[in-house]
This record gives sequence, structure tokens and C-alpha cells, in this order.
Amino acid sequence: MSRPIPTALAAAKAIAAGSLTAEALTIACLDRILFREPVVHAWTYLAAEAALAQARALDRQSGGGPLKGLPIAVKDLIDTGDMPTAYGSKLYADHRPARDASCVALARSHGAIVMGKTVTTEFAYFDPGPTANPHNPGHTPGGSSSGSAAAVADGMVPLAFATQTAGSIIRPAAYCGCVGYKPTFGMLDVTGIRPFAVSLDTLGVLAADVADAAFFAAVLAGRPGLRVDGLDLTPPRIGLCRTPEWPAAEPAMRKRLEETAERSNRAGCSLIEVTLPQSFERLGQAQWTVMAFEAARSTHAEMRTDPAGVSPKMRALAEAGAALPADDYDAARKLAADALAGLDEAMAEVDLLLVPAAPGEAPAGLSATGDPLFNRGWSLLGVPCVALPCGTGPQGLPLAVQLVGRRGGDCRLLAAAAWMERVLG
Repeated sequence: MSRPIPTALAAAKAIAAGSLTAEALTIACLDRILFREPVVHAWTYLAAEAALAQARALDRQSGGGPLKGLPIAVKDLIDTGDMPTAYGSKLYADHRPARDASCVALARSHGAIVMGKTVTTEFAYFDPGPTANPHNPGHTPGGSSSGSAAAVADGMVPLAFATQTAGSIIRPAAYCGCVGYKPTFGMLDVTGIRPFAVSLDTLGVLAADVADAAFFAAVLAGRPGLRVDGLDLTPPRIGLCRTPEWPAAEPAMRKRLEETAERSNRAGCSLIEVTLPQSFERLGQAQWTVMAFEAARSTHAEMRTDPAGVSPKMRALAEAGAALPADDYDAARKLAADALAGLDEAMAEVDLLLVPAAPGEAPAGLSATGDPLFNRGWSLLGVPCVALPCGTGPQGLPLAVQLVGRRGGDCRLLAAAAWMERVLG
């Protein structure tokens, strides 16, 4: 799939140098959206005129922030004061927040142009919207950040906001073939984002490559050390990890993961096999317990006042979560704390773990968003993760590996991801 727009860093440099205007870049994005949206269905709201007006205003200004003139997509779970925000729910079809979420306000302050809102599953759970995989519209793009991943992968925008509670950044990035970065829990502020499970919800970004994702996150977090462009990248220490979910990985995914490890080893990295503690076998269930318990509370108002307006999938989760004893929730949180300590020990000799990002290629059909089993445990632990495309599977759809770092080790993880991206070509 050819890319009709430049990467974010290339565009930012060209705009700063005066060789590209914000208006020209915005028009290119709008042209791509208008051409592809009838197939991909990535957007719930497109602010074309407002985006063009902002681009022209930015072109008249001297100077500007690091994101000056860069079009971005905002997942419709995230508040925007000048656009509808429906949280993927028909109950909020006409909802207009009073102000932007903090991440949107920050992006605008640094010069970004909000193109509109992208499709999310209902309340960021499993009930999908209309978005199709840009590589094959008969297949899911993943979720819950469906529209954001499809829009970036299809070249509609260079950057997008996404969120993850179970696998909602990494899985759609893997299925659509773009880079997804889920930071350490709490690194990016979530004020103004619809809560689902407050101890898990994480704001992240989607981009065409690792450098763009790191650049965007660095600006939002106020952490320039996250950037990898211009770094002298050195081979990392990689831990090849066949997680407890390994039997669910499809043959093509297993092959690509092992090929990625072999190519990285030939390129000079240190490669060892890492076995996780036995407690990791229960992390997936523990994540579900925490998510269900907290989601039952975050959706209680809707369930109480208009349960018929909530999808059957969401109602089932909320009812199951409401029935969970608090002792089960506390035990799941305790398991996570113990596993996090065990992870530090398991990673003592490596910089990152190399694991699958998803079971395989995007499944056929749009009635479901795929299985987040390879993401649940890492979301529960709050560790940083990167989805890195690594080729295609037997159906010609993208495959991706997942790189997992230590909690707080985002700079090292992004640098290692950029090195591996270069090795993979």
C-alpha cells in the first residue's frame, strides 16, 4: 500500500523549512480521506473546513510548535469541545463536550490540526463500529482504536490518538500494519477521555514508523528523551519470549517472530530466550477481572438509566463485573503486583521482550475485533509496548511483533524498536 502523505517528522521539517505548507498537507490528507473513506469507514466526524481554516492560519504565522501543521486523528473516546464525542455509543450520538481532553488541547497548543474523530468500539470494549481493514475490507481492523489505526495505516493522517485497556492500541496497529506505541501506564494524561477501567486505561499513539510515534509522544509528555530521530542506534539485548499464550499463535506468526529474532541476532543484537514466571499464566484472566470490575462501575449510570441503549456485549461485561466479589478484584491486583516484580527479574539480562502482537493476521468479518490475549497481561502490568510490523501472512495481511519494556523504560524500548525497524527494513 503506497503512502500518499509524508511521515510526521518529514512533514514537520518541511513545514518548518517552508518547502511544504500546512494547507497543502491538509488538502492531501483530505483528498486521501475522501477517496478511501467509502471503503475504510474510519471516521465518525470529519472537520474538513475547520482543519483547512486552521492550516491557513498556521501558514500565516511565523514560528510555531513542533507539531505545527501536522494533521492528526482523535479517537472518538476522547473529548473535543468543537466536535461531537459519542464514545462509540448511540446513547451519546449528539454529545458535545464542554472542552477538549488534555491530550487534544496539548496537541493543538503545539500546532497540530485535528482532522476529526475516528471510530471506536462502544466505550472502548468489543462492540465494533463500521471500520474495515484498509488492506482488505472484508477483515477487521481490530479494536477498540479501529478508526485511528485504519486512518494512519491507510495514509489518511500521519498521526493518531489511541487508547488501550486490554489490546486496543497494539492489536489494531498489528492488524492494520502501522506502528502502535502504548506508553508506561500514566505517562500520557487521560483527563477528558471516557474511563472504562481506570487502573488500566492508557493513552498512546499510532504512526507510520517508530520515530514518528516517539516524536508525537515526546511532545505530549514533555519528555524529549523519548525521541529516537537523530540517535546513534545500537543493537539492544533482546529476550525472545514464548509467552503462556504461545499455543494460540498461528504458524505464520510464530515463523515471523522467530525470523525477526534471527535477523536481529545477525545484525548484532544480543539474543537470549526468556521464560516468564508461572504466575504469568494467570495474568490474562486477572486482567479480565480487573477490567470487568472497574467497567461495571464506569458504565453504571448508563446501565441504570438506559440498559437497552447499551450493546449486549457491554451489558454482559457490566453484569459480570458487578457480580464479581471485591476479594477477586483485590487478588487480581495483587497477582499483577507480584508478576511485575517477577518481570524485572526475568528481564535482568535484556532490554526488551520480543513477543507476538496478535495471534496472526486480522480475522475475516467485521462483527468482532479479534482476540487481545497477547496484550492483556502487559496492559495489566502497565509496561510500555510497541507494535512493529514484520511482514505479511498467508492472506497478504500485515503481521506484527510486540516489543515489551520495563515499566518506566520507554526511552530504551523506543530506541530498541527503532533499531529493529531499521533491521527489518
